[in-house]
Amino acid sequence: MEHAELAAWLRLLLTDGVGSATARRLLAAFGLPQAIFLQSHAALRQVVRGRQADALLREPDKLPAQLETTQRWLNSAPEGTQRRILTLGDALYPPTLLNIEDPPPLLYAEGRIDALERSGWPPRAIAIVGSRSPTPQGALNARRFARELGAAGVCITSGMALGIDGAAHEGALEACGDTAQGIATIAVLGTGLDICYPRRHAALAQRIAQSGLLVSEYPLGTPPAPPNFPRRNRIIAGLAQGTLVVEAALRSGSLITARLAAEQGKSVFAVPGSIHSQLSRGAHDLIRQGACLAESVQDVLQEMQWEGSAPAPATTPAAPSPAAPEAGNDDDALLRALGADPVSLDALQARTGWPTEQLQVRLLELELAGQLARLPGGLFQRTASA
Repeated sequence: MEHAELAAWLRLLLTDGVGSATARRLLAAFGLPQAIFLQSHAALRQVVRGRQADALLREPDKLPAQLETTQRWLNSAPEGTQRRILTLGDALYPPTLLNIEDPPPLLYAEGRIDALERSGWPPRAIAIVGSRSPTPQGALNARRFARELGAAGVCITSGMALGIDGAAHEGALEACGDTAQGIATIAVLGTGLDICYPRRHAALAQRIAQSGLLVSEYPLGTPPAPPNFPRRNRIIAGLAQGTLVVEAALRSGSLITARLAAEQGKSVFAVPGSIHSQLSRGAHDLIRQGACLAESVQDVLQEMQWEGSAPAPATTPAAPSPAAPEAGNDDDALLRALGADPVSLDALQARTGWPTEQLQVRLLELELAGQLARLPGGLFQRTASA
């Protein structure tokens, strides 16, 4: 993109009172941003309100600094990645976003731009979203679904948040290995691309840039702000042909993504969970409303009518029903007593009949071995590896 063209796009989107909807009206009326700023006040008033027209005829004070920052960012991509700004008029702009209600006029992109130029946007993509504080089983389910969908040639989109989002990106990266030829996963950020949020996902963001894409509609330097994250969900859903929800409470941002996907006419999937878990209620509610129940990757592939198969089920078989301890194999007996759902110490003591001290020692040993996890509220749950 030429310097003058970049300056005009940034000026348009930095103008006070001009959001994405107003920007699209102006572009539809006058063409490229450069032409907008050549219009008279009277011509602009045919499209926008008076205050907006006044603002459009004044260069924003922060434009020079933002232009310098953006140009420097574009020219300093890490080795193995590329950076680009995609506008509504760009041949590489995601075609699926053109059909959503509020397509962003501009997208910042970092990562496998070469794959976009060679093959275009992935023709098969599934969004995987869910709780930021999942159960161990929920995180494992997200990772396995993503890995097996990736092995079947499906790109995974998500928001790089803690919990399910991060697990989904990790699974997609595991499927492609270190030598991805296409775009394995797409992370849609709620900040500028020069800010990694959450910070603990800095290494994950670097890996995504090497094997996929990081995208954002927000200008460089935009910090994390609560309104940004629900808004970016329309892009997560818009880049995919379907959305899979793994663990979500009834009041969850993940359900916003699912609703947006449904409004876009796309498939919605939900992974069922324990009836005792608050994090299952969002997924169960989606199923009641007509979402496709997803017990395995095959359920997703078949509903989408995509050829390909996953090597193994994405979810683990249900644990055997709790049973009394057997002599000579205390750990196996305790795992059976744990069952598949979160359980309290008191309930375990009632099931096993063990003294509290002995039970706590065994639980600690299983936790250190990675066979169970401690949950909030003093609960315990088996991991899928147990």
